[in-house]
Amino acid sequence: MNLQRMKSVVRKEIIQIKRDPPSLVMAFIVPLIMLLIFGYAVTTDVDHITTAVLDNSKSLESRQLVNSFKNTGYFDTDVYVDNFREMTYFIDNGKASVGIIIPPDYAKKLHRNETVQIQLIVDGSDPLVARTALSTAQVVAQFESFDIKAKTLQQAGINVNLKPTLDLRYRVWYNPNMESMKFNIPGLIGLIMQNITMLLTAFALVRERERGTFEQLIITPVKPSELIIGKLIPYIFIAFIDVMIILGFGVFWFKVPVNGSVLQLLGLSFIFLMGALGLGMFVSTVAKTQLQAMQVGFMIILPSVLLSGFMFPRESMPKIIQAIGLGIPLTYFLRILRGIILKGIGVPYLWKDVLLLTLFAVGILSLSVFRMKKRLD
Repeated sequence: MNLQRMKSVVRKEIIQIKRDPPSLVMAFIVPLIMLLIFGYAVTTDVDHITTAVLDNSKSLESRQLVNSFKNTGYFDTDVYVDNFREMTYFIDNGKASVGIIIPPDYAKKLHRNETVQIQLIVDGSDPLVARTALSTAQVVAQFESFDIKAKTLQQAGINVNLKPTLDLRYRVWYNPNMESMKFNIPGLIGLIMQNITMLLTAFALVRERERGTFEQLIITPVKPSELIIGKLIPYIFIAFIDVMIILGFGVFWFKVPVNGSVLQLLGLSFIFLMGALGLGMFVSTVAKTQLQAMQVGFMIILPSVLLSGFMFPRESMPKIIQAIGLGIPLTYFLRILRGIILKGIGVPYLWKDVLLLTLFAVGILSLSVFRMKKRLD
């Protein structure tokens, strides 16, 4: 391998990057925009669910029940309706996700120490909202039932030990407050790193073809490996700057600290970046135009979002879908990111993911060189 020829390719690629300001904008500005948008938009926390209340009792007791729902912070009980048809209208139009129906004899039955039924209607079109609403409502109902029973017995002068049989105490590791942002930000870092670096290099050779300079490269003594590495080196530096930017934003803006070794994180990020850049270079050897490169790139991005564990837990997927996800490098890097950032673990715990990520990077770069060799013949 001739270092002088490779240096010439590096200089040439730097000049082309300088002449292509949109690429620089995409490299440095888009990651920040994506992190800010997705950091706030991608969340699994559900609260302030718009709730329609049909209070047929209109009593002090029914208002106390509604306040119990509102005080949880999960239900916004500001919408009151006069009949069931109006409640149906609000839920059908999406103006409310939950409906609470309190019967007319709610207060009377409570005073008679009888069981009273209240009805909860949940819009199941959004399963996450529905599950949250149902589980929270069950807790509220159990608490209210306990509290009402205790007050009734006290008023009757009966001293009964209402101490619960089970004393549940718990601790939550790694994310004590169960904040979805601390789970999402590491995933977003990996997703953004892959998408930006892959798209940047996906246009590298295609741009040469469309500008008519690819033929000039063919007749030069530059070998395929020299051409691939020479074109990758500038983007490696750009990608690493991106890593520092989005990691810094994740730590200082979104307050997601890195509990593990930052040096290990950067080192493993380099391996992932080599695979992502190699994947983009492979796309560049397949596509003939920048439009084709963009299309192939998004065909890779979508499965990465859906199958890697970024958006949905892989454990709940069918086995065949899990197997397909194993062919996506982001699957392994997400476990590395979340392991180092959230759990504070290192390579001794993540060595399998590191090994598979390394094999992918070596394999995709070798495949890119092989395809480039065929095209240069």
